[in-house]
Amino acid sequence: MLDMKTERRRYADPCGIARALDVLGERWALLIVRELMLGPRRFGQLQTGVHAASPNVLTQRLRELEEDGIVRRYTLDPPASLTVYELTDRGRGLEPILLELGRWGSATPRVIGREMSVVSLLLALKTMFDPTTDAQVSYGLEINGEPFRLSIGAAGIDISRGRPNDAEATLTTDVTTLRMIVFLGTGVRAAEEAGALTITGDRRVANRFPKFFRKPAPPS
Repeated sequence: MLDMKTERRRYADPCGIARALDVLGERWALLIVRELMLGPRRFGQLQTGVHAASPNVLTQRLRELEEDGIVRRYTLDPPASLTVYELTDRGRGLEPILLELGRWGSATPRVIGREMSVVSLLLALKTMFDPTTDAQVSYGLEINGEPFRLSIGAAGIDISRGRPNDAEATLTTDVTTLRMIVFLGTGVRAAEEAGALTITGDRRVANRFPKFFRKPAPPS
């Protein structure tokens, strides 16, 4: 079996930016962090999220992120006994940086081809959330079969994995449909009538969902 471990490239520069890039500058590293930002993932789930990375490269990047204290790996208790990866506190501290990168990147031309991952879409919602809203509301989102809680309040927007107990409305759909509803102006009712969206709970609350997010600026 080949030893994939190779010598890592370093900038040898004392600047904090350079030292951050020593940890996160390798290809796929930040996208792995993105996929873990909403909670633990199995290796196969990470492969789906960063689909163009080969299994060997993904394994190597995970190992490097573990070495640098960004990611930790552990095994779930029986009967699951599955290996999962999650961010450490240091890794979770990268969230505001990722969101700012997302805001900056939203003004560049969109890549045509494969759809966003579930996690990248949810982080895009956080990126484009309108902070001027004064609403207090809780949503359930089921996207590509994965349940999430989304709450909006005085502290801003919070998204986490799992089914909410207090959701005023739940939207069940896929990544493409939710992206089109929030960012491209497809109406909630139109998506529902097309069979691409199911609403549970307060329909008026469901119809308000896209109003909490700004549209990406056109590429300059």
